[in-house]
Amino acid sequence: MLVRDKNFNNIKIHTQYSICEGAIKIDELAEYCKLNKIKSIGLADSYNLCGALEFSEKLSKVGTQPIIGTQINIFAHNIIGKITLYATSEKGYKNLTKLSSLSYLKNKETEEPSCTINDLITNNEDLILLTGNYYNFFGKLFYANKNKDFEKTIKLLKSHFKDRLYLEIQRHGENAEKNFENHLLNVSKIFDIHLIATQEVFYIKNEMYEAHDALTCIGEKNFVEDNNRFKYSNQHYLKNNEELLKLYSDIPEALENNYNFHQRFNYKPKKSKPILPSIANEQDSTPEEALIKLANLGLKDRIKNFILKRSKNKSEDQIQSIYEDRLSHELGIINSMDYASYFLIVSDYIKWAKKKFHTSRSW
Repeated sequence: MLVRDKNFNNIKIHTQYSICEGAIKIDELAEYCKLNKIKSIGLADSYNLCGALEFSEKLSKVGTQPIIGTQINIFAHNIIGKITLYATSEKGYKNLTKLSSLSYLKNKETEEPSCTINDLITNNEDLILLTGNYYNFFGKLFYANKNKDFEKTIKLLKSHFKDRLYLEIQRHGENAEKNFENHLLNVSKIFDIHLIATQEVFYIKNEMYEAHDALTCIGEKNFVEDNNRFKYSNQHYLKNNEELLKLYSDIPEALENNYNFHQRFNYKPKKSKPILPSIANEQDSTPEEALIKLANLGLKDRIKNFILKRSKNKSEDQIQSIYEDRLSHELGIINSMDYASYFLIVSDYIKWAKKKFHTSRSW
C-alpha cells in the first residue's frame, strides 16, 4: 500500500464533554466524518466517559469506526497528570469505566480525581495506554527532572501492558514538545516501546482557535490578555490526512503504528435497557405484581379517606369504577415499559423520607 493511500487516525478527539477543554460537538464531528469519509476516529475526553455512547452511536451511523477512550489522572512520585486509555473489548470498557469512577471515589471532593499506578495495573486487561504529551503525567515527570521515576514507571507499565503501551509523539508547534520528543525517542529504544503519532484535537476548524482560547481561560479562571497563562498553539484543529502525513514523515514507525491503531478494536458501547434491582417481596413473584398490589392498597386508602369525603355527586361504586380504571391504565403503561422496579424504588425513598420527617418532628 502506498503512503498516500494510508489514513491517519485522529484518536485524541476532545468533545464538549471535556469541560472547558474540548469544543467539538459530536453532531458536527459526525457530519465532518461523513463528508470527508473518515474511516475511524477516537474519543479521548478528559476525566469522563459521558459522551462515549453518543459518540459511538452517531459516528457508527455515518460509517466511521468509533474508538472509545478517556483521559484519567495518575498520581505517583508527587506528580499528578493525565494518561490516555482505550478499550479494545467489552471487558476493557468495563475496566475503563471502573478506573474513571475510582479516580473520583478514592479522592476527596477538594482534590483532583486520580488513580494510582497500582489501580492501573490491577485493571489493565484489554486496555491500551498512551503516555500523553509534555503537560500530561509523563511530561510533568520529565520536566521535573524525575527521569529515574519516569523510567521506573515506564518499565513497570511495560511489564503489564506489553504491546498495549505507546509513547506519544505530538507536534503542535509548542516550545516544550521538541525536548520531550527527543527523550521519548531514547526511551523507546531503551525499553523497546512502540511510538505513535497523535494530535490533541480540541476543535474542528482552525478558525475556532480564538474561541477555544477563550474557553480555556474560563476553565482556568484567567484573562485572555494575561501573558503569563498557559496557552495552546493554534494547531489543535482537526487536520486532514495530507497535513499529518507531511508533519510526521520523518518518523515512519510512529506513523505506521497510527495507521494500524484502529485494527486493534472490535468493540463499541451500545444502548441498553436500565438495569434496576428487583425489590418485590417473597409473597410477590414479580415487581409488576408487587406494584399492582401496593397501588391498589393505596387507592383504597385514598378513596376512603380523601375522595369519598369530597365527592358528593357520585356514588361509591361509580367513584370506585372510575379510579380503578384509571389506575389499571397507568399500571399497564408502567409495566409494559418494565418500570415497575423503578416505581417501587421511588416509593421506598418516599416512605423512608416521610418516616424520617415525622420522626424529626416528634423531637
